[in-house]
Amino acid sequence: MAAESPTRPPPPSIDRAWALFLDVDGTLLSFATEPSAVVVDPALRDSLEHAHRHLDGALALISGRPLATLDRLFAPLQLPAAGLHGLERRNGDRQSAPAAAPDALHRIRTEAEALSARLPGTVVEDKAVALGLHWRAAPQHGPQLRAFAEAALPRLPGYRLQPGDHVVELRPTGADKGDAIAALLEQPPFRGRTPVFVGDDLTDEHGFAVVNARHGFSVLVGTREPSAAHYTLPDVAAVHAWLEDALPA
Repeated sequence: MAAESPTRPPPPSIDRAWALFLDVDGTLLSFATEPSAVVVDPALRDSLEHAHRHLDGALALISGRPLATLDRLFAPLQLPAAGLHGLERRNGDRQSAPAAAPDALHRIRTEAEALSARLPGTVVEDKAVALGLHWRAAPQHGPQLRAFAEAALPRLPGYRLQPGDHVVELRPTGADKGDAIAALLEQPPFRGRTPVFVGDDLTDEHGFAVVNARHGFSVLVGTREPSAAHYTLPDVAAVHAWLEDALPA
């Protein structure tokens, strides 16, 4: 008999003493057939802006997307953030970014685009120093894209495969979402606060581990198992409602 999934309660209401870290895709934004098709509801932008003020600035986005993409999505709001799974970070005037992409990645991107053109419903996401291969709209092509990424990896010293929900990425080794959260917790306005991370994907488990180890707590969006999360919210709509609860009556 399969083990039962743990029953997790919903998270408590947002507290002014928190440092709140939020994943984006699958947490704040519903998945679309391709990454460029997601839409940010103005009400979500308003909720984030209010929560950012409520926490005296201690709210950050933690995403696999580049910072430039996050800024376009949430404009004119520009929040502290970690992009590319932590390879890029911004907190006020403090910024860090990865080195330029190797020439081999440009060649692999061209090959991936040619493959995607033969596999309807698949998408190649150019992340400048990383490459995402998506098959959400065509799950039957997932094995081919995974095999392509695995075959390409030896041509990219210093890179790793990052599996996700209907996606695999070729990205530089180094920071993950947990490392990004840990770095931000060493800086004001996050330092000295109770860390809370909300996420849905396997890549978010690194962040869950970090906040749990620092006497904070983690919130899983959805039903993926196993997970180290303490609390759960069922879906993106529930995350929005939870954020809206922090708005003044």
